[in-house]
Amino acid sequence: MGKESRSFVLTGSSLSCLLVFAFLYAAFFTRNFSPLDSWKHHLWNWGRSSSHAAEKIDGDMEEREPLRSILRRLVRGEDRVKLEATGFSCYSDLHSEVCVTDKPVRINNHTVYVLSDQSSDQFKHSVQPYARKDDENAMKAVSPVQILHGKIDPPACHFTHDVPAMVFSSGGFTGNLFHEFNEVIIPLFITSQHFRSRLQFVITDYKPWMVEKYKRILKQLSAYNAINPAEDGSVHCFPGAVIGLKYHDNLALNTSDIPGGYSMSDFKHFLRKSYSLTITTVSEIEHPKPVLILISRRTTRKFLNEDEMVGLMEDLGFQVIITPPYNMSSLDKFAQVVNSCSVMVGAHGAGLANSVLLPAGAVMVQVVPLGLDWASAAYYGDPAREMGVQYLEYKIEAEESSLFDLYGRDHPIIADPQSIHLKGYDVARAVYLDGQDMKINLVRLREILVQARKLLGNPMSFK
Repeated sequence: MGKESRSFVLTGSSLSCLLVFAFLYAAFFTRNFSPLDSWKHHLWNWGRSSSHAAEKIDGDMEEREPLRSILRRLVRGEDRVKLEATGFSCYSDLHSEVCVTDKPVRINNHTVYVLSDQSSDQFKHSVQPYARKDDENAMKAVSPVQILHGKIDPPACHFTHDVPAMVFSSGGFTGNLFHEFNEVIIPLFITSQHFRSRLQFVITDYKPWMVEKYKRILKQLSAYNAINPAEDGSVHCFPGAVIGLKYHDNLALNTSDIPGGYSMSDFKHFLRKSYSLTITTVSEIEHPKPVLILISRRTTRKFLNEDEMVGLMEDLGFQVIITPPYNMSSLDKFAQVVNSCSVMVGAHGAGLANSVLLPAGAVMVQVVPLGLDWASAAYYGDPAREMGVQYLEYKIEAEESSLFDLYGRDHPIIADPQSIHLKGYDVARAVYLDGQDMKINLVRLREILVQARKLLGNPMSFK
């Protein structure tokens, strides 16, 4: 009996040792020798990761959608068929290009190596991951990302991640609030929101100031710190990747476009969550007077009689907040200010992009300088309505422009702005965007502000 018992213990101990050895081998060695087999587990069991950062995002990890299915949402039609057949596909339109792979990738600086178990020839593809590819000037500040797929000899991993990478550029026209929201922040929301924070941003043309400025937004969209791939030459390995961001329209989201389902209402809800904003509609604002925020420009398109404009606004019962550009640099604080306002007034320019932070039912009054009718409507007028913001337009008359004193009534710059636009964007910009200030007619402005007050008595319903 004693010998049999001892024999059983030895056998059990040996078996335990073998199991421990097998576990350690699988955990520490197989990934190095067979990365494709290792990542297959992540593609299909992505939602069961034990990462403590991911656990905080959503309590029910078992209900997560598989990574491969999440990636498929970013392509349709033939592009989706190609993704399913080869593990790699790109979608391209006028403004942006988005490449998707559900294969393991290794990212080193500005090169993405797509690992494949298929014996195809090497495939090279270059992408500039910024949503403005139709603008040559913007793309001059966007570094290309080289994608290598097929027969490749990738560098060894320095860091291995359990979530996919999303590669995009913070170059282009960043430094201008409109372009930051239009070409980076909104496209980033569109492309990444359905990952439910289970992805890692890899930012090319990395600008520390921009990462700091939008840290709350980045934190909401990803549970992981953003990576600067050019920082130290490290090789980062991921179970899949998205290179580029999807663009819908100017300050806009299209619910039927890829990946589908997101509206401007969703984006504004996301912003309120990111910045802890408590006011959803103007009816919730508790100020005794309607608060009007005046976007005060200091260089071009200035209001030459701004003091008189403020006096008029106060006479009409508004509490006025004058906001110069430097007050907009910290979104953490400024978002709270805009969210408490009922009316925003400003000349056509980047400052009006702050309208995304206005509560529903608020009124935006855009002062349209001479020669900027189309741009004013396309960039701010049309998008405002989709934001649930009531829109009024103050279109200046020729005599209100500083250009009138320079050129006179009969000059084409005054009499025929279209003829100036036909000479090209750079010519028109130099005149109407960079060379014009305005002295506003207070009688006409009063009419618009009275109309704004009436609109506030019957705010739009927008949740």
